[in-house]
Amino acid sequence: MSMGVAECMSSELLRDLSPEEREDVERILRAAEGRAEQKALEAARQSATSLVRHKELAMPGATLSFEGLAYSAALPDGSKKPILESCSGHFEPGHVVAIMGPSGCGKTTMLDMLAMKKTSSYQGEVRVNGHLRDPHTFRRIAAYVPQEDRMPEHWRVREAIEFNARLKQQAGGSGHDVRELVDALLSEFGLAEVAGTYIGGAHVRGISGGQRRRVSLARGVAARAPILFCDEPTSGLSATDAELCVRALQAITRKFNVLTVAVIHQPRVEVVDLFDTLVLLTSSPGRLTYFGPMAEAPAYFEARGLRVPSHANPADFYMDAVTPGSSSDVSDNLVAAYRQVLAPGVDAAAKAASMAEGLTVSRMLQAMSHEPEGSARTLHPEPCVSERAAPWRTQLAVVLCRKARITARNPMAGALTMLIPCLMGTLLGSVFQGIASQMFLQQVPFFFILVTGSCFQSMGFMAMLIDERTVMKYETSEALYGEGVVALSNFLIDVPVALVGASAQILIAFSFSGYSSDLLQTIFCWTLLVFFVYDSLFACVAACAPDAQLAQLVATPMLTIFMLFNGFVITRGGAPPWFHWVFELSPNFHTMQSLVTNVASTEGPEAEVIVDTFGY
Repeated sequence: MSMGVAECMSSELLRDLSPEEREDVERILRAAEGRAEQKALEAARQSATSLVRHKELAMPGATLSFEGLAYSAALPDGSKKPILESCSGHFEPGHVVAIMGPSGCGKTTMLDMLAMKKTSSYQGEVRVNGHLRDPHTFRRIAAYVPQEDRMPEHWRVREAIEFNARLKQQAGGSGHDVRELVDALLSEFGLAEVAGTYIGGAHVRGISGGQRRRVSLARGVAARAPILFCDEPTSGLSATDAELCVRALQAITRKFNVLTVAVIHQPRVEVVDLFDTLVLLTSSPGRLTYFGPMAEAPAYFEARGLRVPSHANPADFYMDAVTPGSSSDVSDNLVAAYRQVLAPGVDAAAKAASMAEGLTVSRMLQAMSHEPEGSARTLHPEPCVSERAAPWRTQLAVVLCRKARITARNPMAGALTMLIPCLMGTLLGSVFQGIASQMFLQQVPFFFILVTGSCFQSMGFMAMLIDERTVMKYETSEALYGEGVVALSNFLIDVPVALVGASAQILIAFSFSGYSSDLLQTIFCWTLLVFFVYDSLFACVAACAPDAQLAQLVATPMLTIFMLFNGFVITRGGAPPWFHWVFELSPNFHTMQSLVTNVASTEGPEAEVIVDTFGY
């Protein structure tokens, strides 16, 4: 071989290759031997490096087996309705599994039980590499992509994938490793050209729906999880986008040695051929009708007297056969045939897999780490596995960086927190310009409007908080970070921004009023205090309410009641005795009382009489 080829062959990149892979590299390099062009040799080097890179990104295989998996829903009368009858099975790494069936067959229920996303109780056991699934560590090796794409609209594509890659990076990894993984995923999922584009959504223009779905799938793979669960990854997509998504999943599954389990609803014929294994369910209740290789399904159905018509979509044919009530319904016959023909072999394979113990979760994570052999950790009998891959400091840095970027890019956040308060402060100051020189009774409405404006300022953020909560619930369920990290990040970004906006409104209004600077501290601090009280109250409502509409319905009456019982609209003396307790709870009353009494002390005896009239 030439000197350049020899240099490639002696590269450290090739030392971990198997003999078969080394032969492939030799073939690639020798194809360039004898050519004088430097470009040919460089292309060969890149091809060899690419093969080695894919090997380095490959993960240790994880098998998934389950026995006696069943679920019944509790009805209001206390009885139980079976959703999925007892079933067993076994999946191998490097395979793409399709779970199919009509509505109500329990396919999503099965996926959620396998992915440990089912919160209600169910029967059966699930094993990974023959070991019982551990709730504490399972999320370190499994990723779940929900049916709905849950990502901030002002996020960029590369940032979204890099977010998961950094928070799931194993010990010993570097920033170069993260960038290399992100670049590989952008290329495999066809997202390289839109890497710098916003994710987008209902209010922000961004990438297409198909591309957004591929970003969600890429984020799942970026978690470096040997097992990937996808809930209807092609739903809502065009036939072309659906095929692109599944092809990308297949390529990633092969190259990274991932086990991909996906719920699929009536895929096109080109997509059907991309799956290795088919799990076919029927409904009422959910029962298995087929469990085996996708390529062998036509022969199995033909042996049951159900031949797939030429040029027909096999998936549509299978669905018609297992949908109760359809003209082609033979679901009961297929269930009986499965239990007689396939079930014994499937159950035996699941039992054998449960007894063949392979790598534990800790050992798989160790194999994916960059720690050298013989280190103290690798020599430990069974390394301790934390619930999350990234340390707390890294979680905070990554989440805080995303929060800062999104806040800076969101024009609505800037308008709500900065521009509108400044405009309201200018409007209020213009209306009450020089109010300090007026009679004291005419000054009281100024304080009422100033306090009320501070109360309303945070109400518009509830919808934004609810959207962020939805994203947080998904990401924390994937063990990317802890809830406390989000709370601290929001505090470090939202509170200073809101503080600047509220302070600007108060100071602008005060500058127009003509009051002495001696009163600035009292007016500023008390008005800012009531702002923080309502900011916290609305944040609490947004955290508990299921949606923005209900949050508004709950927050509005509370604000209205406190505004009424502030001593100015309804005085303590004029209110019925059984409502006096409301004044003690109203933040508006205590703020108004402090402002009015402090200003009245500088206005003379006439102002003191007015203070007594209001009951302050």
